[in-house]
Amino acid sequence: MVGAWLHRPPGGRPPGRLRPGRHLHVEGDAVRRVRAWHVIARGIGLKHMLRVRDPFYRSQLAIAALFCSLGFQYATWASRIPAIKADLGLTAAEVGFLLMAAGVGASVSFPLVSVLMRRLGSQRLALLSALGLTLVLIALAMAPNYPVALAVVCCDGVLVGCLNVAMNAQGAALELRHKRNAMAKLHATFSGGSLLAALLASCVNALTSTVAVHFGVAAVVLLLLFAYARTGLLAEDEAAEEKRNETKSRGGWSLPTRMTLWMCCAMTFGTVTEGAINDWSALYMTDVAKASAELAPLGIAVVSGMMVLARLFADGWRARWGDGRVVVLGSALAGAGLALALLSGGVVPALIGFSCVGLGIAAVTPCVYVAAAKRGPDALALVAAMGTTGLLAGPPVIGFVANSSSLVWGLGVVAASAIVVSLCGTRIRWTPANA
Repeated sequence: MVGAWLHRPPGGRPPGRLRPGRHLHVEGDAVRRVRAWHVIARGIGLKHMLRVRDPFYRSQLAIAALFCSLGFQYATWASRIPAIKADLGLTAAEVGFLLMAAGVGASVSFPLVSVLMRRLGSQRLALLSALGLTLVLIALAMAPNYPVALAVVCCDGVLVGCLNVAMNAQGAALELRHKRNAMAKLHATFSGGSLLAALLASCVNALTSTVAVHFGVAAVVLLLLFAYARTGLLAEDEAAEEKRNETKSRGGWSLPTRMTLWMCCAMTFGTVTEGAINDWSALYMTDVAKASAELAPLGIAVVSGMMVLARLFADGWRARWGDGRVVVLGSALAGAGLALALLSGGVVPALIGFSCVGLGIAAVTPCVYVAAAKRGPDALALVAAMGTTGLLAGPPVIGFVANSSSLVWGLGVVAASAIVVSLCGTRIRWTPANA
């Protein structure tokens, strides 16, 4: 019946609707199935979903798959830390060193990332790193003892550093090639990957508590993301190739420029703000704002939700006002909003202040990554390493300040960090809006 409905005589119109008992025109099975699938795909819009014709969107989705895979991979193994602790018989201190190993690996990966970016380019480095993170997940599930797990997690940190630089270089190249903003949305997919990992962990835990099964399923998801990313990543363009060859000819890493150092400063204090507010907001809600146990998680929920929402719209803000204004005004909003909330006290001011932080700081890292990528792989790798350092150092520093004085002063340091980002933003040479 589908074949008769799809049959079109040469130069003619399709026949009218079939009535019961009407003789059907018989077509070949292959032609009939192809035409039927075209009708179904056109009806539900699947044809446009599966085949993205616009090169910009095709590459954007491929790069987004890398961002999603990084968030998914990290959140997957982090969600099973209690199970890993129980399986290996670890103490709380050993778990702390395990978490630190990932951060140390990412922080010290800067020299290696610079060399690999010059030798391989962002496309190949991104694919190799994404595949390596999949293998690391399987290796962690099979780790027989603590030293092996420590080495595996340290390798994970190095690969995270490699993928972080390579995928941000791809995002910056996408914006440069097509003259359209995309980096903020790409960073939003990182959070989407973390959310996907959390949902998968809950579903698998409901069926089995075995870490190997969970990580095996997660590895399949990562391989699917890898396969999709592989089809649309950007190859090196001529300008990037010339810059890479020029860097090769110099024979090594060069000292960072003053502009790169300002970017490093903005990235460090931006990630201090981002990491510390996530880790300490719930405790502030209970210990200082005196919120109930039911309301306490709203602190991190508000920050995370506003960050994802802001990143979905931030590319439009960048096109309209420019990266410089978005960073300077956004981080100033984050610092001022949090400072006023700390001075006012109470649950509602706290939630408003946390909202200001999530809204204002969300676009800082995407904008700084774009600016750093335009100055070459060495600058991007250094800025990314400083971002990781800020993300790791921020929460402990706030803890030391809170222990010596109070958590209000600790979060006051977070507000001050956001103001520092705003000041650094005034010293960075940004790309003008719509340029």
